[in-house]
Amino acid sequence: MAAAVSGILRGGLPPRAAWLPTLQTVRHGSKAVTRHRRVMHFERQKLMAITEYIPPKPAIHPRCLPPPPKPPKEESGLIQLLRRDIAAVFRDHRMIAVCQNVAMSAEDKLLLRHQLRKHKILIKVFPNQVLKPFLADSKYQNLLPLFVGHNLLLVSEEPKVKEMVRILKSVPFLPLLGGCIDDTILSRQGLVDYAKLPSLDLLQRELVGGLTCLVAQTCYLLQHQPAQLTSLLDQHVKQQPEDEAATPASGKPPPPDPALES
Repeated sequence: MAAAVSGILRGGLPPRAAWLPTLQTVRHGSKAVTRHRRVMHFERQKLMAITEYIPPKPAIHPRCLPPPPKPPKEESGLIQLLRRDIAAVFRDHRMIAVCQNVAMSAEDKLLLRHQLRKHKILIKVFPNQVLKPFLADSKYQNLLPLFVGHNLLLVSEEPKVKEMVRILKSVPFLPLLGGCIDDTILSRQGLVDYAKLPSLDLLQRELVGGLTCLVAQTCYLLQHQPAQLTSLLDQHVKQQPEDEAATPASGKPPPPDPALES
């Protein structure tokens, strides 16, 4: 091999295709394997078979026994965080409306969020596997039939029902299912009827006006009777004859005038 390489380096011809190197390692035979498992003696086999432990059969088949109790499954950190968020939403917001979460484009969804945020109405989305157990253990159990499929929540700290219904009318493919206002559960028609009610300021003004009118009527009734009695007494005094007017209050006639007697 070294001679062939040196010949090539010196400018000689390359070796022939059938040329083999001078040194070739040839393995003669194989290494003996000495770690075969020894066969147990026949007498020992019989002794092991006789002394083999045979466990007693159970009185009840294992298939008939109830399965062992499974260890309680620990909730992940994400589930605990979502549960706290749901509790905070139902605790801090007076208005909670449930809508069907339909497929919307990103642009429509962004526009809807912007319109609702103008009136301080937020959109919240929670998975049903976390939301339903919370509702089942709370006072909002009657909202459970609304959560079928994908849903979203419209929440606000103040009941902005009129603004919410007006915005949802412009988005007909986002149906309103129901909700609750101040722990009062309402259907879709109930929310629509609530939106038609006058505002709180208008109701307060009407209440103050009604109370003022009642107070004025009460004052008039209290002053009318004494004034009428006084006018009647004055009229009675004017209608009395002059001689009765000259009679003193004691009822005795006045003494005779001495100048007239003389």
